[in-house]
Order: sequence, then C-alpha cells, then structure tokens
Amino acid sequence: MTPVEEAIDAAGDAQSTVDPAAIGARVKALREAEGLSLRDLAERSGVSAPMLSQVERGETSPTLTVATRIASGLELRLSQLLRLDEQGAVTIVRAAGRRRGGNSRRGHRFEVLTSSQPGQRAELSRHTLSPGGSTGAKDGAGGTHLHEPGSRETALVEEGTVVLVCDGERHELRAGDTVTFDADLPHHFENPTTADAAFLAVVSAGLRRS
Repeated sequence: MTPVEEAIDAAGDAQSTVDPAAIGARVKALREAEGLSLRDLAERSGVSAPMLSQVERGETSPTLTVATRIASGLELRLSQLLRLDEQGAVTIVRAAGRRRGGNSRRGHRFEVLTSSQPGQRAELSRHTLSPGGSTGAKDGAGGTHLHEPGSRETALVEEGTVVLVCDGERHELRAGDTVTFDADLPHHFENPTTADAAFLAVVSAGLRRS
C-alpha cells in the first residue's frame, strides 16, 4: 500500500482516489496563497524545508505522518489537503432543491444555489431585499455576518440599489456593480430605496479551515 493509499484508508474513505503527483502542486499552491516560505511552513509543520521542497516538486510522496504534519501546518485537516471531502467533479443543485431562508422582519430572503456537501470551497446565493430591508442589524447590535477566517465574498447587484456596510464603512452599489471584500469582517447589505433589490453573492472559503 502506498503512503497516499494509507492516508485514504486512514481517512476512512475507500472510494476516494488521490493522484500522488498532484499533492506537491497542491501543497505549493496552498503555501504560496498563505504567503508562506518553505521555511515558514517547515516551522509550522515540523517537516524540514528540504523535505517540503521534494514533496512540492513531486520527487517524493509524503508518508501519512508527513502529510498530516503538512496539513496541520496549513491549518487544514488531512482530508482537506488530499481533497477527500469532495464528492466528484460535477455537482448539480436543481431549482426545486435550493436551500431557502431569510428574515421577513428585516425584509430579507435568500436562496443558496450551491450544494451543501462537504468539500465545497465556495457558496453561491441569491438575495432579495425589500425596501428598507437588510441582511443584518443596521445598528450593528448583532445580525452582522462573519465568515471563517480568510474568507472572501464577491457580490453582483442584479437589480436596484444596495449598500454594503463592511467593517463600519458604507459602499453604495447599483445594478451591474460588483464588490469583493474580506468576509471575515462584520458586514451586511441594506436596501435604502423604495424598490426591491436583488444581488448574487459568492463566498469563497478561507484556506485556514478548522
């Protein structure tokens, strides 16, 4: 049994498959996205910089112990590093299967357009705000959204006008405008007009995941 197969077996997912050649490229991409040098990751993981370099270049396949340490250094679970949480290449959510919610008192309705399966690295949702509506408390006393550390959100206004309040600053957006911001900061959207407003939002999960 290869080290990668051992990792799969240890993760308890016999149906998952992992390409050993892809592990090094993934480790390098995650490290660079975090702004870490090889030495930084070596200090955080306990795996030597030369060994990390060999793994990233695909010159060696990490043992289960080494892969676990690398995942820990990147603040990921081993299953996340090896993408064992993911369920195939294509996932479809039918219109009738969308998750729906909202708060009628705040004039906010939403639909989540993507799957809730483990391993999804982004969530797409559509939000509708009634006149004066808000996705969170306007006075900041609770109700503001906070996503996991490192998350980013992109929103596209489909119709109407909305105001993004992010970390205390207000940003007015009109139909066709797109905004991207750090979603781990306190934020919410408001509709200050007398007409309905709608926007799409994509939240990308941070690399540092518990």
